[in-house]
This record gives sequence, C-alpha cells and structure tokens, in this order.
Amino acid sequence: MTMTFEHVTLGQRVLFGSGAAAANLAGEVRRRGAGRVMVIATPSARPLAERVCRDVDVALWWDEVVQHVPVPLAEAARTAAAAHGVDLLVCVGGGSAVGLAKAVALTSGIPVVAVPTTYAGSEATNVWGMTEGRTKTTGVDDRVLPETVVYDATLTTSLPVEFSVVSGLNAVAHCVDSLWAPRTDPVNRLMALEGARVLAAALPRIAAGPGAVAAREQALYGCYLAAVAFASAGSGLHHTICHVLGGAFDLPHAPTHAVVLPHVLALNAPAVPERAARLADALGRPAGPGQDPAAAAVAALHGLCRDLGAPARLADLGFGADDVAEAVRRVRAAAPPSNPVPVTEAAVTALLTGALTGAVPGPR
Repeated sequence: MTMTFEHVTLGQRVLFGSGAAAANLAGEVRRRGAGRVMVIATPSARPLAERVCRDVDVALWWDEVVQHVPVPLAEAARTAAAAHGVDLLVCVGGGSAVGLAKAVALTSGIPVVAVPTTYAGSEATNVWGMTEGRTKTTGVDDRVLPETVVYDATLTTSLPVEFSVVSGLNAVAHCVDSLWAPRTDPVNRLMALEGARVLAAALPRIAAGPGAVAAREQALYGCYLAAVAFASAGSGLHHTICHVLGGAFDLPHAPTHAVVLPHVLALNAPAVPERAARLADALGRPAGPGQDPAAAAVAALHGLCRDLGAPARLADLGFGADDVAEAVRRVRAAAPPSNPVPVTEAAVTALLTGALTGAVPGPR
C-alpha cells in the first residue's frame, strides 16, 4: 500500500525542566532582548507567576482572565498592551491564560512565551478561540503560536487532583480527535497514540500521589505530544462539540471534554477499527481475542475515566435536557465533513443525551 500525505510541523522552542522555569524564562527574555514584558495570569496564579518571573522586569501585570476568552476582554487586553508598548507576552497558567495571550497576539503580532501549569496543551498549537454572543469562534493563525514554551512539572504539583484529572483528559481528547481529524496523517497519529499511552500511565499515578513530580513530568510530555498532533491534524468532531457547549452554554472547558470524549469515541470508533485497536492498546487495555476493537477502545477510555473519578454527566456541569436541541443544531452546523461517520441529527442527539445523563458509552 502506498502512502500519500502532507504533514506540517510547527516551529517552536521548548524548554523542559523541573524546577527550572524561572531560569529558563529569564534566559528566554534576555535571548529575545525584550524590554516591555506583559505577564498574563489569574489572581490565584499571581504568586506562582511572580516566582516564575522573579528575574524578569515586568512592565504590565494582567490578571483579568476568563475561560473561552470573551471578545471584549481580548480587546481590553490588546489596548493595554499597546498603551504600555509591550514587546513580549508571557502567560503563566492554564488554557484560559494562554488563550488570552493568543488573542492579543492575533492582532498585534507580539510574540508569546507560555509557561503552562495545566495539561490543556493550547501552548503548543496555533489555534485561537474567542466567544461573542454565545458563539465560540476558533481559527488557525501562526501569529498566535507561542514561540517558546517553558515546561516545569513543579508548577503543576499544587493543581488539585480533580482538576489534574480533567485537564489530563483534555489532553487525551487531543490524542483521540487527532486519529480522524481533517488533516490527520501517519505522523500525527503516531504522536497522538504515544501521547495517549503516556497520559494513561501518568494520570492514575497523579491521582494516587498528587505531589509525584515524575508522573507530572510524564503528563506534561504527553500533553505536549497530544497538542502537537492536534495542531497538525486539526479539530475534529469532539472539539466541535466542546466548543459549542462552552461557547453557547458556558460549560467548564476541561470537565466538558472529560464527559463528552467517550461518547464521541463510541460514535466514531466502529468506522475506524484499526485505529480503535491501536488506541485501546495505547490506553493499556488492548482488545482481547475476538473482541471488537471499537468496543475495546471505548471500554478502555471509559474505564480510565471511571478509575480517575472523572465527571460523567453534562447535567452536573449545567447542561439540561432543554438544551439538547439547540446544541445539536449548532454542532451539525460546525461539524467537520471528514468525520468517520455522518454527523446526523439522530447521532448527535443520542451522543449528547448519553453525555447528559451519564449513560455508559458503547459503539453504535
């Protein structure tokens, strides 16, 4: 069988080292010759950000950070950056802080250095997202790709177990979506499967011992692989659904990914049995003799989520039965045509209803 594909790898500098964030960040600021640094971090992350930036001359601290990046907030941050003559953006925190830095970079071209403290993975992609009028719009632009990422596992040890779990499953979602996203190819599928393997091994260790730096290093490594794969493969049905639920219904980002992902896998896996088998193997629960690979993959993912104590019902996140019809319309309008199975009204309704009620997912 011949192979034909086009693969794009994004150019980015990665500095990985536990306990080295402050030194690596200061060195990166010096290397770039930046003199007007804007640091984006939530009020709760400010003490950590101050430690990370202890050797950096900060021109502007910005602590107004909201998930899904409302457009007015992005505009306010852009105005402040311009008023202070900012020449480098440093974001310290999770996906919302990275997302706001990207929104500023999108129109200003100011370079971004990201210091992640969760496993969201946004720091390794050129994808931006903003919300206006209950609609979350996403796009791809190389200006928003952080030029440097500073990874330090010690910055994640204070992350509560429950959030570590859902953030890690957000990274697993990047892996799963990359298996059939619009631009998927053998290279990013390989990274996605390795990311899934590493995350599936690391997350239970983090749940058992939140201070385990070695496990958190592995989780950061896995989330980086997942994000690089996702940036190359593009956004699939799972992320379409989660963007709709976040933008239109203001559901929390990472928990929504954790709830929805097994149901999307249950819908798509039967159409790609070879990839499903490889995913089940990566998750550490390979298909047994004669077992349907789709069923094995869904059971493996559902078992991981269950064992980690992840949320299982959209109803617990603020989504109701009365919201299903609107969500179905929005998902179908935005769903990628390359999805392995048709994104019919019945299919999306069943998927969202199962996620709403916490039904045990299974191949359809």
